[in-house]
Amino acid sequence: MCCRYLLLQEHLRQILERLGVALSAEFLSRYNIAPGTDLPAVRPSTRKKGAAGNSAASVSTSAAGTSARELVGLRWGLIPSWARDDEGGGLVNARAETLEAKPSFRDALRSRRCLIPASGFYEWKPVGRARQPWLFRRKDEAPFGLAGLWENWRAPDGSLLESCAVITSEPNELMRPIHHRMPVMLRADQFDAWLDPEATSADRLAPLLRPANAAEMTAVALQPRVNHVQYDDPDCLLPASAAEAESPPAPDSQLSLGF
Repeated sequence: MCCRYLLLQEHLRQILERLGVALSAEFLSRYNIAPGTDLPAVRPSTRKKGAAGNSAASVSTSAAGTSARELVGLRWGLIPSWARDDEGGGLVNARAETLEAKPSFRDALRSRRCLIPASGFYEWKPVGRARQPWLFRRKDEAPFGLAGLWENWRAPDGSLLESCAVITSEPNELMRPIHHRMPVMLRADQFDAWLDPEATSADRLAPLLRPANAAEMTAVALQPRVNHVQYDDPDCLLPASAAEAESPPAPDSQLSLGF
């Protein structure tokens, strides 16, 4: 699963520039984004032509000039439109292998996909009675997009909540010794394909939902500060000491890893 991630201010700007979307409000780097909070996401525009905008979204034409996109704040924890309430915080992750079979995600896969800008993500490995945090990034430290789905939910009081889930896949060789799942990491050259509103077939989208190339990633053991959601600062990235860290096995080892 994926339940925490990192997004640096400059990386959000880079992704928005590539997608042709302007940043309408200041965004400060976030180092420990957790479920239940609002996160910045890009999706095909849901606004009708000529409709007035709101302060939470910035709409632009895509770099290809084919469709408008918007930057929005979505609550992390997808609430299906048919849910009676939002108790439990919603669905944080969605398994890539079963999206088309799950009523909670099937329609969203076809028409409500979003891209969640990210600089890295965290996962935890049990070490005795403790949990060792690990930071996963691209080796070139470039930003990437988490493949996401979003949904509308109307509360009993009539208010509208827009929420999202991060899609996960089987782990690659780097992740496997730490955890049995990993988020789908979209490269910059895959952004347009994921956000293409004309792509509604699961077969067409399936090639995008594969594990990232382990050779293009790095994994660093961290100090336990990031374990606590109240901390959201650069110290969350402090590496663990040699005594604290337990390195993941090599890929050919026999062991199994404000908006």
